[in-house]
Amino acid sequence: MRRLNGKVALITGTGGEQGRAAALLFAKEGARVVGCDVNKDAASQTLTMVRDAGGEMVSMAPVDLSIELGASRWVEEGAAAFGGIDVLYNNASAPRFGPLDSMPVEDWHFTMRNELDIVYYVTRAAWPHLVARGSGSIISTASIAAVRGCVAPQSAHGAAKAAVTSLMTSLVIEGAPHKIRANTISPGPIEHPLTQSALADPNHPMSKLVAKIPMGRMGRPQEVAYLALFLASDESSFITGANVVIDGGLTTWV
Repeated sequence: MRRLNGKVALITGTGGEQGRAAALLFAKEGARVVGCDVNKDAASQTLTMVRDAGGEMVSMAPVDLSIELGASRWVEEGAAAFGGIDVLYNNASAPRFGPLDSMPVEDWHFTMRNELDIVYYVTRAAWPHLVARGSGSIISTASIAAVRGCVAPQSAHGAAKAAVTSLMTSLVIEGAPHKIRANTISPGPIEHPLTQSALADPNHPMSKLVAKIPMGRMGRPQEVAYLALFLASDESSFITGANVVIDGGLTTWV
């Protein structure tokens, strides 16, 4: 029996690497997937891939989740498409990086809108549907930057992701009476097309960071998706308030 058979899963950012991997895997495991992205073409490619693989999915794009109306409209359309919500995977984010003393203040606000506000808006809109369902799983992507420093300056990103982790923890007590679970995934460096040029330079901060990973490599989007699958499934029915790090052991000694 497939692990998400019959469940409706809303996944944000399905045009990106990790969102696409999750959409494909969740659909393969029997979920009816609702996706969205700011990139219409990338979202459409994921939709085609899922359907070509025999999965069931609808997708909306472009969608700006950093605006309350955009988030609530997507959630309502998603819930209507398949008659409710069982899983919410807050995967999407868009940070900006820079030193504290020179990063423009607007970059701070941009990061908060696109890493924290989008989680709040989407979760708030989905909450009544999860309550009505009588159970549910909320999974939000944070980062190891939320719990440790980094070789690259990313104070806004770290602060936003720490707030995401705190938000999920705060929802444990509120969700428990409705059998709604809230957990966080904190990835370390994960493979992405944009990182390839950085890794080609041994002096780049990303290269130096990856070189310190005990497992000897970056993580893969599919590996994050499998962790999300476990947290979305009934196999993790007694897990709530957890922040699961997936970083190849990086935070254990660096």
